[in-house]
Amino acid sequence: MYKFFELKKVFYFLTAISILYFSCTPPVGVFEKNILIPKQQWESSFRPEIVFNVKDTVSSYNIYIVVRHSDAYNFNNMWVKATVQQPGDSARSQRFNLLLATNEKGWMGSAMDDIYEQRVLIQPQTKFLKPGDYHFTLEQVMREDPLLHVLSMGIRVEKSNH
Repeated sequence: MYKFFELKKVFYFLTAISILYFSCTPPVGVFEKNILIPKQQWESSFRPEIVFNVKDTVSSYNIYIVVRHSDAYNFNNMWVKATVQQPGDSARSQRFNLLLATNEKGWMGSAMDDIYEQRVLIQPQTKFLKPGDYHFTLEQVMREDPLLHVLSMGIRVEKSNH
């Protein structure tokens, strides 16, 4: 009888450890990296670079720009120039108008106190043509320079379900 209770304790302990481990582990097929903006003032000369290593060239991926800003941010949107360099190729750039708020609903995305985070899909169902390191560079191209109340910027790459 004593061994049964000891075995039961071990089972509960291992179950609790497993739950903690899997709840803290990011989902498979997801990469996300965010870079802090110095002094929460994004100068156009500061261009965060994020490197993502691709091994799987068969799957499709969704690519997001991750914006974290405070409630004091002055605009409903943010213009960002994103540049990607594939392994062995020249860089390609594209401008994105990231909608962060509407006049009717206010800030979009998730909030914690006065900090808002939003993932904006910029490239749905993208296939990477070559394995290797992809370099993503983000540049703010707003009229205000520095762009105030921006906490961090990042890239999220996740496997598409399609």
